[in-house]
Order: sequence, then C-alpha cells, then structure tokens
Amino acid sequence: MLQDSHAFSGFSVKDLAKTKEFYGNVLGLDVSDHAMGLELKTAGNNPVFIYQKDNHEPATFTILNFPVESIDKTIEELGAKGVTFEQYDLGNGAVTDEKGVLRGKAANQGPDIAWFKDPSGNVLSVIED
Repeated sequence: MLQDSHAFSGFSVKDLAKTKEFYGNVLGLDVSDHAMGLELKTAGNNPVFIYQKDNHEPATFTILNFPVESIDKTIEELGAKGVTFEQYDLGNGAVTDEKGVLRGKAANQGPDIAWFKDPSGNVLSVIED
C-alpha cells in the first residue's frame, strides 16, 4: 500500500532560529525554511522536517545518524565549532572514550560511534563503520 510513498522523517525542537543556525552553520547542512518549520536536506535522503513545539521534550534516543569516513577527524572539526560529545557507559564494558567515542570496531562489536546533542537536546551521532 505505501511502497511507492516517499516517506520522510521529522522531529520537534524548542527554537527554530537556533536550530537553523546549528544545523546550517555548525553542522554545515542544507537547511531551508518551510511553511511549517524547517527542511533539512542530507545526501541521498528524503528531506527531514523540523518543527517547533512549545512543550518540546528532547528525544532520549538517536534521531539522526551521520555516517562519516573518519570519526576522529569529524569529532575534531565539530569540537572546534563548539560541539560537545556525550559520555556514556552502556554496560558490559561498552564505554565511550575521552573523546566520546564508543570504539566498537576495536572490540569487534559494531561501528565506532559518538553522540552529541542539538540546541534542543535531541541526540545525534556520527558513525564510522
């Protein structure tokens, strides 16, 4: 029934202006105004719709994953723009390092991944597989 539908994702934020600044200028993504919020364009994907919600509560899970060639280089570049990476202890020895990276490749337990938050507290990640 929906196999031909061009689905898209969306999420809420507290402040559209701060969000546009962060996603556009800090992350370097294509962000444009939309009649009901913002439209975020990523390579090879349908757009992501971002809308303001007065009683916004940040997602407690990762809402966007950004695959990267080099997680360490990306962390360094984003860190220089003021992005702070989260520290997690996920149990069973899965702990982020001092940079905020969960080194899954070295442990044979998946990709290397690091999490950070947008200005509204939503969780994002960079991931190197």
